Amino acid sequence: MPFSFDFKPEHTTQMLKGNTAAADWHAALVEILPKWKITSANRVAAFMAQCGHESGNFKVLEENLNYSWEGLRRTFPKYFPTDSLAKEYHRQPEKIANRVYDDANRTNKLGNTAPGDGWKYRGRGVIQLTGKSNYIAFAADVGMTVDQVIEHLQTKKGAIESAAWFWNKRGINTPADAGNIDAVSKLVNGGTIGLNERRAHYRSNVTILGSTPDVHKKLVK
Repeated sequence: MPFSFDFKPEHTTQMLKGNTAAADWHAALVEILPKWKITSANRVAAFMAQCGHESGNFKVLEENLNYSWEGLRRTFPKYFPTDSLAKEYHRQPEKIANRVYDDANRTNKLGNTAPGDGWKYRGRGVIQLTGKSNYIAFAADVGMTVDQVIEHLQTKKGAIESAAWFWNKRGINTPADAGNIDAVSKLVNGGTIGLNERRAHYRSNVTILGSTPDVHKKLVK
């Protein structure tokens, strides 16, 4: 399915403010997005807004788990209920991942059952793909092994494709078509974290891409 609008390199440069590799990202987007039917201005505007928010405009492609003990207490109080426990994990990203993402410690399972799975299958890509189960499912759908996927996610094409795969699995094109950025955000993030920033990013992208006037009107009310 081709793009339904003229998706130009300068559009990506404008949407990814501050990213010096915007031209390379554009080439990857043009190749990958049509495979997942993210081809209208509304869909691309929403996709880029969400991915841009999650990845610092495509500059952070791997989850940063280098938390101080104070940060662990604030961010992961369920897994670090005391100061003394949090201090044992202070600034140790691998150890942190293996605690937070271990299925033994979680209600929402990720398929991480073996020692070291939490770190091996930490978040990667522009919408961070996380957990062994998700890595296996993505690998199957794109015809790769899990180990190949780990390498793929560290490339521009892989970082985009994993996000587009997630987008497709969650049916996010539907609320994107309606210009419902709040619904899109909840499907991506699971809540309303950074909602005002996501809305602002989306409004900007709608203007850059020249999305449909009726949707734009809803957004700027």
